[in-house]
Amino acid sequence: MIRTFKVLSLLLSYPTEAVQAAAPELKAVLEQEALLPARMRARLADLIDELAARDLLDLQERYVLLFDRTRSLSLHLFEHVHGEGRDRGQAMIDLMELYENGGLHIEAKELPDYLPLFLEFLSTRPFGEAQALLSQPLHILAALGERLRKRRSAYAAVFRALTALAEGKPAAETLAALLDEPEDDPNDLEALDQSWEDAPVTFGPTSAGSVAPGGGCPAVRASLARMDDGTPAAGKRSTSHG
Repeated sequence: MIRTFKVLSLLLSYPTEAVQAAAPELKAVLEQEALLPARMRARLADLIDELAARDLLDLQERYVLLFDRTRSLSLHLFEHVHGEGRDRGQAMIDLMELYENGGLHIEAKELPDYLPLFLEFLSTRPFGEAQALLSQPLHILAALGERLRKRRSAYAAVFRALTALAEGKPAAETLAALLDEPEDDPNDLEALDQSWEDAPVTFGPTSAGSVAPGGGCPAVRASLARMDDGTPAAGKRSTSHG
């Protein structure tokens, strides 16, 4: 298991007492595996210390405002992909199939494109395969990191780490197009509701894709590769918090 991916998954998950209590262990894992430069590990340690020290309700409120009520910071990867609801639904099914073929079974309440869940799956894969899969949504990860940096959010450190772990670098033009998308106001509930007023996700029959040796499911690779266009997806979002 690549425990660094597991740590990053936990850091992007809804804050809980369990995550706060695990703070020393999370920092120890990052140091033991040393997959990231010392400077990045130090930034992540700062975030871990902040999560451990601050009031849990304050942390949870901040998380909801950032990731649940700000569409441009959504942690559901397929929301950042242009496409109709049906296409997005099939992409969800393909991704779930990849998880199941890799031995990861998820609860029905969470969508498979939730980034912490994706990172948990990567933690179970060989490092080269995990890097290749992580590189597919690299433009989205880089854009999320930049938006968080502009907000002076400590969570930006997680996305800097993810872009460092992925293969390659995001194309400048594609990243610029993503960053040109307007930022939404998490406190403007009327505008937030309007932004989700598109066709709901439709789940069709599962595809016949299978896990390719060392490379994941071809259908999922194609779905993840579509993230490169950086266009926001049509379709409603469902959240697990707040």
